[in-house]
Amino acid sequence: MALDSKVPKGPIKDKWTTYKDKIDLVNPANKRNIDIIVVGTGLAGGSAAATLAELGYNVKAFAYQDSPRRAHSIAAQGGINASKNYMGDGDSNYRLFYDTVKGGDYRSREANVYRLAEVSGNIIDQCVAQGVPFARDYGGLLDNRSFGGVLVSRTFYAKGQTGQQLLLGAYSAMNRQIARGKIEMFNRHEMLDVVLVDGKARGIITRNLITGEIERHSAHAVVIATGGYGNVYFLSTNAMGSNVTAAWKIHKKGAYFANPCFTQIHPTCIPRSGDYQSKLTLMSESLRNDGRIWVPKHLDDAKAIQQGKLKPTEITEENRDYFLERRYPAFGNLVPRDVASRAAKERCDAGYGVNATGEAVYLDFAFAFERYGKEQAKIHGISNPSKEKIIELGQAIIEEKYGNLFQMYEKIIAENPYETPMMIYPATHYTMGGVWVDYNLMTTVEGLYCIGEANFSDHGANRLGASALMQGLADGYFVLPYTIGDYLSDDIRTGKISTDSPEFEEAEKEVKGRITFFMNNNGSKSVDYFHKKLGKIMWDKVGMARNAEGLKEAMAEIKAIREEFWKEVKVPGDANEMNLELEKVGRVADFLELGELFAKDALDRNESCGGHFREESVELEGEQKGEAKRNDKDYAYVSAWEYKGEPADAVLHKEELEFKDIELKQRSYK
Repeated sequence: MALDSKVPKGPIKDKWTTYKDKIDLVNPANKRNIDIIVVGTGLAGGSAAATLAELGYNVKAFAYQDSPRRAHSIAAQGGINASKNYMGDGDSNYRLFYDTVKGGDYRSREANVYRLAEVSGNIIDQCVAQGVPFARDYGGLLDNRSFGGVLVSRTFYAKGQTGQQLLLGAYSAMNRQIARGKIEMFNRHEMLDVVLVDGKARGIITRNLITGEIERHSAHAVVIATGGYGNVYFLSTNAMGSNVTAAWKIHKKGAYFANPCFTQIHPTCIPRSGDYQSKLTLMSESLRNDGRIWVPKHLDDAKAIQQGKLKPTEITEENRDYFLERRYPAFGNLVPRDVASRAAKERCDAGYGVNATGEAVYLDFAFAFERYGKEQAKIHGISNPSKEKIIELGQAIIEEKYGNLFQMYEKIIAENPYETPMMIYPATHYTMGGVWVDYNLMTTVEGLYCIGEANFSDHGANRLGASALMQGLADGYFVLPYTIGDYLSDDIRTGKISTDSPEFEEAEKEVKGRITFFMNNNGSKSVDYFHKKLGKIMWDKVGMARNAEGLKEAMAEIKAIREEFWKEVKVPGDANEMNLELEKVGRVADFLELGELFAKDALDRNESCGGHFREESVELEGEQKGEAKRNDKDYAYVSAWEYKGEPADAVLHKEELEFKDIELKQRSYK
């Protein structure tokens, strides 16, 4: 079946405007009679809930945390993209659109990405109006920094805590509506199923995570904004609570799941220190603006560093390999994330890694200290400054730009990054795959929407840095509030949706049955035992490099773990109280199904693109030798999987991608 993406006709630059001019609207008096459920209150969910309530709809918002302020969007560090061209360096909507499609390795839907670029500027205005403290230059204008994969500076930021500041903006807008009674906020509630009535999404079943009570909630439309599924790897940069459950539950009720194998490995994470670790920490990509990435040139030096016999500062300049600058002269340390990650893995696999595990490379700021220090000395009129003075002045500038990141690094690693280079290594970060949606952000189930990282989104096979915040807020503030009205205009006479119907009854029974099963399943192994086993298979065989043999093994091994899980998992405590193990067991059960579909999707896509690297598909000659080899003839489509019971039986539907405004070509950053 070919999927209908409902992309409007006409030239790309007019699609969104013409579309908005012609859709059906709901008048303000009628909005008061319509209920919308929003699950998840990060940037996408929070901005959507606030905007929909501001428009007059009755919103019920659900968060499994104790407050929307704890949503994982808070962890985003480096910034948010917008094509305002404040730096006068040639940026435009078209260039942002082009960079995003190219950065996603030509696996994005053109029309959605152009719309994203088009509304990006509005996001900045909206957030400034909310009081988000973006960085400003000496003249008081908003400042921009550069990010990987682009040749302009378009990233707005608030030190290294942009996600937190943007989330507080959306949260304050939500609070205004909560106070007016337009948003009913349900903290500490987890969605465990969606309820369909006559084929339309009409409500959800939730568990109150404090009392264990199972509740029914109804609405005229349901919006899922529950983030990504990176924790399928167990170790990732995601908060430990981040999960796939809401998205997976709607997948099982008919929403297609798209491109699960498109997962981003982020190059700048703090390396893992051992098997006991439960999560990884991200260092913002913005650090690559000023840090240079290197490993020792000679294997002996690398071995000596691994054994603790040599310090990085003792390795002379000519004995260092700045491998990104060597391989990609045009972009250097600012190549996109997938390219930087694979290059670091290649050096570490060859034995040049620099910590005890051999899985780390250096991110060195010594040059930046010197460069900024000399500039500052001139500004302050200091003639003949000493080397120490130059470094001191330079470090003050770096502290101003990235202070909290350096502080975080020192707390975790117990080394001062001002004195010795930081160590970084790639880790699972963002997921470009997710629930399939059309141009309206509606899934394959009527009245069921999915926004932000939870949908398969606009990033194709790889996300450029600072685009996640842009997409989440674009969806929530500027896209969904229009498109959902077009659907809801048919519901103005429907009246309240009752929760006493057989459909709600059935869904609640299913949820309770599953909980009872887990509580009575007196197995011998903990939930984490299975999650770690799954994560190891995912990282080893479905991680940064994949091949057919490994993927087939992964599918069989994940299925075996799943079968053991249902027999052997043990959940202590009680179902009618706060029970973290019970929360976890449901989420891991879903990860064990997603993991197998993920491997199946990666096996089906026999090409390399973006974060999906198939060892069978690499360039063998020319200046691109060793780089990812895309296959546009056979794979220029979105893989949308339909649930059929076992993950191995999922049915593939293809949305063929059309490129009318961008020429498909080999992605080169050399």
